Amino acid sequence: MDKMMDNPWFLRITALLLALLMFFSVKAEEENNNSAASNTMTEVIEEVPLEVYYDDTSLMVSGVPETVDVQITGPNSAVQRTLQIRDFTVFVDLRNLPLGEHRIRVQTENISEQLGVRIEPTFLNVMIEERVTQEFKIDAELNERLLAEGYVLESISADPDTVTVSGPKSVIDSISFVKATVTEEPGMDASVTREARVRVLANDLTKLENVTIEPEVVEVEAVIEEYSREVPISLTQTGTAREGITVDDIETSVNTVKISGPQDVVDAIEEYEVEVNISGITATDTAIEVDLPAPEGTSSVDPENIIVDAEISVDETVLLPENINYTEDGYPGSNDMRIFEDLTLQVRGMEEGNNADFLDPADGVVALVAYGTEEILESLSMEDFVVYVEAAEKLGQQSLEIAVEGPEEAEWLISPVTATVNIR
Repeated sequence: MDKMMDNPWFLRITALLLALLMFFSVKAEEENNNSAASNTMTEVIEEVPLEVYYDDTSLMVSGVPETVDVQITGPNSAVQRTLQIRDFTVFVDLRNLPLGEHRIRVQTENISEQLGVRIEPTFLNVMIEERVTQEFKIDAELNERLLAEGYVLESISADPDTVTVSGPKSVIDSISFVKATVTEEPGMDASVTREARVRVLANDLTKLENVTIEPEVVEVEAVIEEYSREVPISLTQTGTAREGITVDDIETSVNTVKISGPQDVVDAIEEYEVEVNISGITATDTAIEVDLPAPEGTSSVDPENIIVDAEISVDETVLLPENINYTEDGYPGSNDMRIFEDLTLQVRGMEEGNNADFLDPADGVVALVAYGTEEILESLSMEDFVVYVEAAEKLGQQSLEIAVEGPEEAEWLISPVTATVNIR
């Protein structure tokens, strides 16, 4: 045996056999490994919903994504089955954690033990806070650069004008603005009502997330009008008052008017002058309606007309109608009198289908001077007197006596005492 061990050929043959044995052993192991590797695969399942377990009635959680990516590695059959059925759950359980910030691991359940699992992200930094609900007033807004030239935003409002916002206390405490913004094409020249989504913003105008807004959409009404400005008015008398009437003053209850038009034109108007023609004032009618035209270069004036009241002094002796006749014998004994102008004549007794035209007086009105005590005169009005002519069974041009119906306690004179009427 010793001789064999000392023989160099024996040692060479033995080494060769050992080398061959090691070669075939390694090769067999590699083949086994290759065979196993060929039956293993890796797949990434993207955007898997992440379940969050916590008390969502009183708490709010931030820092948790809606989805995660799950990488699975294992036998082909197990991977394919998991891809097809997807009966596993990815979750974080926060139910036993106190308020505050926590670093937690994302977990899985119902995944085959044959599979290796890797989740991206694996850990999350989450904040658990008290859920707070608070009401906020909406600030409706419109970019005024969208308005057409010469138009202004008169007012803007939201309906409803408040919203309820729920979210983490830290987020609710950081809300500085709650806005609903109208979006529209440039060149706006009319009022609009649009739906607008409500946004909650921090002090630096960044949008705050992780909040619930109720309602999320509101109606915003933007009132857009042409540029206008209130301007004081001044009254100027024109024309000449009737003989016997002196206009002491004129006044109106309207102190300003609103003038609309280009801003440079409107802003240059310091006062709106109203010319009041006093020639139509009578002893019984001192109210004058005056139309207000738009100044040159502007579009409109509001109001379009006003009533101007005149304070007058009356000289009754001048206003006493000419050719006056007495309704009773003799001149009334009282020196107190009151003049009623422009009493409209009525025509009575005409047959059905006939019409009457006044030839004299052409306007069909007469004047009346009433006499009596001061108390009686103050109680009288034009409606207390009826002046008329009787045209029964008459046709053609007629000269008819004018009759008067009035209060028994008063006496009066009329002018004229007859009227020329054409009955047809």
